[in-house]
Amino acid sequence: MGLDFRYIAGQTPLDEDEKESLLIPDIATRGELDEFEQQNIENAIQWTMSRSFKAESVFKEDFIRLLHKKMYGDVWSWAGEFRKTNKNIGTQLWQISTELKYLLDDAKFWHENNTYSPDEMAIRFKHRLVEIHCFPNGNGRHSRLMADIIIEKIYKQPVFSWGTSNLTADGAARAAYLKAVKAADLGEYAFLLAFARM
Repeated sequence: MGLDFRYIAGQTPLDEDEKESLLIPDIATRGELDEFEQQNIENAIQWTMSRSFKAESVFKEDFIRLLHKKMYGDVWSWAGEFRKTNKNIGTQLWQISTELKYLLDDAKFWHENNTYSPDEMAIRFKHRLVEIHCFPNGNGRHSRLMADIIIEKIYKQPVFSWGTSNLTADGAARAAYLKAVKAADLGEYAFLLAFARM
């Protein structure tokens, strides 16, 4: 196919097989891909806005997969399918389902027992989800939309602002976001909580 995508800090490179799964043959650049993906994501956001979700339906593997498919299914044939290769980030391939089940079970417990404030619960879920890195690509955007669904649909709070910037573009906002994620990797969630409400 000859697609030559330039990756910025924190992005997961696609394998050649994954690139072959592009559903829009005319795409030749990263910019064009970003435009098509963004349109697909906006459609997914519209889909979420027109529905109500309960915790018991959100904290399921089927929902995690469905949301990713809604976000990327017009662009990639692997949308909604767990990755089949190890990446520069994320759990080992064979651990994805198990780690996701642990996260979903934890989330149900956190929700039922009010373990964390609504914001912290959603942010901890988002962080663990992106750590697992279920999909070949789009994990950061998927995890942020999951956090927005949790905070808005389950806790009836405003969605996160995520620094009010395009986090897929290189720049100060992305650098601040990645720094906050790295702090969360070490168990310090305050920076990511603050960034999400900037």
